[in-house]
Amino acid sequence: MEKFSKVTGVAAPMPLINIDTDMIIPKLFLKTIKRSGLGKNLFDEMRYNEDGSEIPDFVLNQTAYRNSTIIVAGDNFGCGSSREHAPWALLDFGVRVVISTSFADIFFNNCFKNGILPIALPQEDVDKLMDDAGRGSNAVLTIDLEKQVITGPDGGAVTFTVDAFKKHCLLNGLDDIGLTMQKADAIDAFEKQYGATTPWV
Repeated sequence: MEKFSKVTGVAAPMPLINIDTDMIIPKLFLKTIKRSGLGKNLFDEMRYNEDGSEIPDFVLNQTAYRNSTIIVAGDNFGCGSSREHAPWALLDFGVRVVISTSFADIFFNNCFKNGILPIALPQEDVDKLMDDAGRGSNAVLTIDLEKQVITGPDGGAVTFTVDAFKKHCLLNGLDDIGLTMQKADAIDAFEKQYGATTPWV
């Protein structure tokens, strides 16, 4: 997993509440177990017409936001079914940070396991950042995970909290497999010892 320290990029405003995982990546795209290739179908039903043409009004189809790395969203982001494809699609598109007032628990935890930082803030802070995100190509935010600070285009700062263990994992690029592999020597030693004492297994 790619290490996360600081992200600077254009923030896309998505003020809708209850953006669920089926909106993030519709169920017909869940046939793959690969983490790559899903970005083109992120928010598919909101981005495209039935004939495959883009819906011009959708934020990620607008020139200023096509390469957004940050989403500022309405309340309860990532609700619905517990599909890990949702953070996969966001990450494959290039999104590294999602800011909202609240997140569905499973989606929230899946984000950390896939290198995305979900930030929950009070409504007044989200409103301010949503206003910043409405500035098009000037909607540049910087998220510093080490310092736990979001800096807006005018230099204003918003602090955020993050679980210390999850922060450690993001800063060091550790997903569940990476955490396990930190114990590789102990695992190898156990297997050798176990094999020697139970050769019939």
